[in-house]
Amino acid sequence: MNSNPEKERFDDSKVDYTIDFVTTSAISKIGYKFLVLYLPILWLSGYMTVAVFFDVSSYIPWYINMFLIPVWLFVLYFIFVFGIAIFTKAFILIVNMLHKPKEGVFRAEEGDRDYEFWRLRVELKKIVFWFMNNGPLTWIVMWGFRWMGIKVDFSSHAQDSWVDERFIEFGRNVTVGQGAVVMSSQIVGKYLIIKKIFLGDHTVVGGLSLISPGTIMGKESVIGAFSATIPNQKIEPGWIYLGPHFARKLKPNKYAEQRRDVIYEVRVDDEIKYEIKQEVNIDEDKKKLLNNNIED
Repeated sequence: MNSNPEKERFDDSKVDYTIDFVTTSAISKIGYKFLVLYLPILWLSGYMTVAVFFDVSSYIPWYINMFLIPVWLFVLYFIFVFGIAIFTKAFILIVNMLHKPKEGVFRAEEGDRDYEFWRLRVELKKIVFWFMNNGPLTWIVMWGFRWMGIKVDFSSHAQDSWVDERFIEFGRNVTVGQGAVVMSSQIVGKYLIIKKIFLGDHTVVGGLSLISPGTIMGKESVIGAFSATIPNQKIEPGWIYLGPHFARKLKPNKYAEQRRDVIYEVRVDDEIKYEIKQEVNIDEDKKKLLNNNIED
């Protein structure tokens, strides 16, 4: 019986398009060989914490130390967390010297060098992000992102969300809602996709949303809750997008004001909106950061 080579070539019935996991926070197969690195990280962090306590407390009378136990617990907790971040970063620097991170599409299978080193970085950074996200101070989360290589400043907020470990850049005043996932790396079937993500100034990612690799959000754009972007999707500035499978344009973001030195007064009864020029109380060298002076 003759076979049709064209049909065999394009027959995708045998291709596995199953999404094994959609983000680095939900790897389907835990790499136990990588988790071994947690032991020296936790041990070194714990040793540093105990060493600081005994060294500093030795200069304080015991009865004062007893009174300061709640303070000590608070301080030692953060010493331990920062120790984890420091020693994890040291391991990652060594890993990056062995294999430099890069964007692209790779085979998601054991033995592939790019895939294996990507998994190693993910497993290492997960312990840092877990401790940071479960801490009581929001600024520590942003510090952890910066420390691990994500371009973000402290004007943004992303606590209680998952943000991938690399190739992500935040603008100013970006908000990522609770349960949202911003992933620069994604596995679909047998392939690993790694592509940089950019979230522009004053953008909002709604809760439980999914931002795929390569997504670019223009300034003052919004991704609604329970929505998802597709790889390499471009979100136009000043628009609201919504959609669980493929975020589509919904309507303009009428609350986005391009000029930050303007105050609007609204008379509700007359449905009149007044625009009033307002001098911004900011240092001269900082005015270039105003949104109306930032190029798209």
